[in-house]
Amino acid sequence: MPVGATQTLVLGFIAGLTILLGMPLGRLRAPAPGLRVFLNATAIGVLLFLFWDVLAHAWEPIDAALGAVRDGSGGLGPVLGTGALFLGGLAVGLLSLAGYERWLEQRQHPRPRSRPGPGAMQADELVHRAGGWSTARRLALLIAVGIGLHNFGEGLAIGGSAARGEVAMATLLVVGFALHNATEGFGIVAPMAAEGDRPGWPLLLGLGLIGGGPTFVGTVIGRQFTSDALSIVFLTLAAGSILFVIIQLIGIALRSVSRSQLYWGVLTGLALGFVTDMVVTAGGA
Repeated sequence: MPVGATQTLVLGFIAGLTILLGMPLGRLRAPAPGLRVFLNATAIGVLLFLFWDVLAHAWEPIDAALGAVRDGSGGLGPVLGTGALFLGGLAVGLLSLAGYERWLEQRQHPRPRSRPGPGAMQADELVHRAGGWSTARRLALLIAVGIGLHNFGEGLAIGGSAARGEVAMATLLVVGFALHNATEGFGIVAPMAAEGDRPGWPLLLGLGLIGGGPTFVGTVIGRQFTSDALSIVFLTLAAGSILFVIIQLIGIALRSVSRSQLYWGVLTGLALGFVTDMVVTAGGA
């Protein structure tokens, strides 16, 4: 194994592992209605920050290509190519989850073959509801998938920095991503905590691996080669997935009559994202 490979893998592992710090929140027992709204809204704030952060990083290669066009050192080809990847990844990330949600609803709530009497529920519908995951758990899974795609892009950055011999930069990236990932773990379980849906530890661990594991995988790949195109694809897929979940969580939040907790929660989530980002920037990353 090349010199520094083990150190690089350890950095990627640490950056991904910290997502587990926020997962125990999912074990809250039946929180009060006001706290439920606040937790759901805080998850929205965290995801809004991640959506901005992901798109900002995905736009960097396009901005560089546009700069080359302005100073005459490049043509429109790279701009059109990276722009197509940007919009394509965003569309696939958003619309694929919308299609999956529609398919899941049809599967869990099939059309009744006969019209039941007043107040009745068909047996097959009851079985689907009892055997299927709750809405909160499905949202948690979708959040974990979106964050996992985002963290894969972060892993590429860690591996790329280490491959270039920038060990100090890679270490700073790990510190920053570790802080972010801790808040992301909270974002994953917040829908379940808000509904008082207490998942078992195996489910929490599985969701943590889905969200944090890609950091390690991205580090391994990023150490071998760097690719702006690959980075754009995964970052915009993550952005589309995160946008889908934000829309779902906003729909849930708007059904609440307690709007003050909604606004404070969104502000808290945004603050968590930006404060951790400022810590990283102050450290020179």
